[in-house]
Amino acid sequence: MATATITSDQDAIVAEIFIAAPPARVFEAITDPRQRAQWWGIGDSPSLPPKVVPFRVTEAKSDLRVGGKWSNDGIRGGVPFRLEGEYLEIDPPRLLVLTRVADFVGDFETIVRWELEPREVHGLYTHGAHKMGTGTLLRVRHSGFGGHSEQMKSHYDGWCVSLGWLRDFIEHDVTVDRRQGM
Repeated sequence: MATATITSDQDAIVAEIFIAAPPARVFEAITDPRQRAQWWGIGDSPSLPPKVVPFRVTEAKSDLRVGGKWSNDGIRGGVPFRLEGEYLEIDPPRLLVLTRVADFVGDFETIVRWELEPREVHGLYTHGAHKMGTGTLLRVRHSGFGGHSEQMKSHYDGWCVSLGWLRDFIEHDVTVDRRQGM
């Protein structure tokens, strides 16, 4: 399960999760537009909590280079949405820093910093097949929320859920279409 905290200055969210896959695999799922569209989102389901609005990415693009642009276009609650930004730092497979502007949150830019740290996996599960090799401790710092407390709270919840989706996609091939509720 992902964990998250809000920084004391109320400007950033710091979230982390362990994923039982090497950093290169996790980096690929974050940066590859095809894969990003498969794991990021939630379909409509009777088991969705009342405040959760289903959404899905219909088109994702990435020009993965410093100064390159990225975007996710999709549908959220029946209404089109767009997230976009620019890559600021890229050091595969350990670091990705990008700007982020989401048309559904207001006219302000935030910074998302993805840090991927290799971790050895030994006896991760107490029953069944034991996964051995290298896993990834993924830390995300999403900053630039000063003065936008409602958006920070929403993104805090969103990061906890989204990082779980990423882990489930990488470890179990769970896509938006296969995910049932939250």
